[in-house]
Amino acid sequence: MERIIAKTKIDVNKNLFLKDPISSDIGCSIVKEGAKLIDELGLENFTFKKLSQKIDVSEAAIYRYFDNKHMLLLYLTGWYWAWLEINFVYATANLASADAKLDVGLDLMVNGPIFKKNEFLDPVCLYKIIINESFKVYYTKSVDEEHKKGFFTDVYKFGDRISEVISEISPSYQFPVTLAFTVVESSILQAFNVQHLPEMTDNVLNVQKRKEFFRQLIINTVHNGHQ
Repeated sequence: MERIIAKTKIDVNKNLFLKDPISSDIGCSIVKEGAKLIDELGLENFTFKKLSQKIDVSEAAIYRYFDNKHMLLLYLTGWYWAWLEINFVYATANLASADAKLDVGLDLMVNGPIFKKNEFLDPVCLYKIIINESFKVYYTKSVDEEHKKGFFTDVYKFGDRISEVISEISPSYQFPVTLAFTVVESSILQAFNVQHLPEMTDNVLNVQKRKEFFRQLIINTVHNGHQ
């Protein structure tokens, strides 16, 4: 199974790139090495000039694939969320219990992908980018236009999977989508806080404790919603 999934090519929104990077060796190098460099330097210090030096191509060659580094980051984050949805679908295919499905979803959010290998991009590297860089794709003046163009469809799809599980657990709960995305976003934020802003989280909140916290948040919220 893992070998089959490792060969999966993710279909990312075509508006995110000028030329499909997976269609050529140069394009594959741009996204693979670009992801590593963004992880290493952070988006602020990352430039196409530095990437061009690393992969030994001209900056102009990179601009044939992406308009700017913001679009590259959008591509990488979109790819990650689509990959996480695939992980969820495969891992829950034989599960009948909503509680068991929720456990898979929470594990994906706090631990990252179950399937950690892919021929095109490194899911583990992308998980680190999600924690440290992904909020930067949303808090921009262009977010409304990017939403209209479907740039965030992949994270919406993953969040909707979680909201569906919440509705299975409590069909009468009124706010499954809001609760699902609250947990999705908070899972990233708390992972960031543990690493960089420890005063904003409990010092016992390791990976397992984060998972317990989010489970409690969901279960207690849906149950209290009946009161």
